[in-house]
Amino acid sequence: MLKRFVVVTSFVFLVFNSLAVLAQLPDFTELVEETSPAVVKINTVQKARSGKISQISPGQIPDIFRDLLQQRERSQQRPVMAMGSGFVISDDGYILTNHHVVDGADEIVVRFSDRREFNAEVVGKDRRSDLALLKIDAEDLPTLKLAEPDELKVGEWVLAIGSPFGLDYSASVGIVSAIGRSIPTEKGENYVPFIQTDVAINPGNSGGPLFNLDGEVVGINSQIYSRSGGSIGLSFAIPTSVALGVIEQLKNNGEVQRGWLGVVIQDVDKDLARSLDLDKPQGALINAVEPDSPADKGGIKPGDVIVRFDRQAIVDSGDLPHVVGMLRPGKKAQVDFYRQGKLNKMTIEIGRLDGDDSAVASNADGSDRLGLVVADLGDRERSSLGVRGGVVIDQVSPDSSAAESGLNRGDVILQLGYSRIDDTDEYDQVVRQLPVDVPVLIRFYRQGRAISRTIILRQ
Repeated sequence: MLKRFVVVTSFVFLVFNSLAVLAQLPDFTELVEETSPAVVKINTVQKARSGKISQISPGQIPDIFRDLLQQRERSQQRPVMAMGSGFVISDDGYILTNHHVVDGADEIVVRFSDRREFNAEVVGKDRRSDLALLKIDAEDLPTLKLAEPDELKVGEWVLAIGSPFGLDYSASVGIVSAIGRSIPTEKGENYVPFIQTDVAINPGNSGGPLFNLDGEVVGINSQIYSRSGGSIGLSFAIPTSVALGVIEQLKNNGEVQRGWLGVVIQDVDKDLARSLDLDKPQGALINAVEPDSPADKGGIKPGDVIVRFDRQAIVDSGDLPHVVGMLRPGKKAQVDFYRQGKLNKMTIEIGRLDGDDSAVASNADGSDRLGLVVADLGDRERSSLGVRGGVVIDQVSPDSSAAESGLNRGDVILQLGYSRIDDTDEYDQVVRQLPVDVPVLIRFYRQGRAISRTIILRQ
């Protein structure tokens, strides 16, 4: 009898304990009902580009291959359709989404939960932050509020609404896993301190809102990490601290101007901290300073370790591009840095990052737009090759334009496009002016043999 009483009592305790835990969990139904009307599904169409796939006459192609070639040509002439998500930020028709959702689109259609559809125009887009601002011809639209920056904490509940795999207005929940994640792009650029969550985000969620429990947008869903293509609990959102500044500039100028410092940086590990007389590993170590850059003019030198910039702590090197990139060109920022073990302060005037041809603060490899690190030729090397100039390749970044063209370490570049390359200054000037997605002649020496190829700078 006593044993049965203990079992029943334990069961009742567990039931009440479970109910108490459930009572503490948030109820998202009201939040979803209030915010869904301002979330939109975005459908895009990229028209087929004209161009002949094959220059071979059909009569010259064996029958067995002719049908395959014709099927390939027909498939490449079809329009490309894609989808994503977005949300209304003002009742007169401004909508925020991801850059990659609308990039290259010829037609953009915005669809609301009440089935209304509008054609949208791109006000402006910014590849580096992966944000785009759209405008539709409508008034009195439901809107969402962007949360105040820097109020989000790890462990908070968050909710996402979007159209994963085309399933309209799906909601998923989770918690904030981390804040300030640095995820460099394929070009080594790193301007967004991402919010990491375990919210189920899938293709189609891109550009949709990430809410806190107050129904405010704390982030714009942008990326997932997945080996299968589906959610595995690692999703990343652009924080409102980034979005607010981008929205203002896109609305006013149609483009985003970013701050530029002109340094090559890397993390400080334990051994480097000891060699630099630092108390602990911290900050961004300056490996190189670009001549005539804001850092050079301000007095920053290789070997300095920046620990605060514009009153914001620089814990590791990835923090520096986040801070500098958000500053307006021309602003004067205070820099706290260590030099030879002593803490110093200085003021630097922020420069302007030009289009896609500069970097706020390069990664440790210091590669350029083509994915190369080059150096001037010495007199002996010039004499042995019988040339008056040229630059030698010291490093080729994987998956870069240079790697695609088959360039190797040790190759000597003599010509880019119609420009002769005599030294690194001329090379840098030509590379900065290279067009995107256009084949350009590159002539170089390899083991004493002159080679000509084309190289394409990718967007």
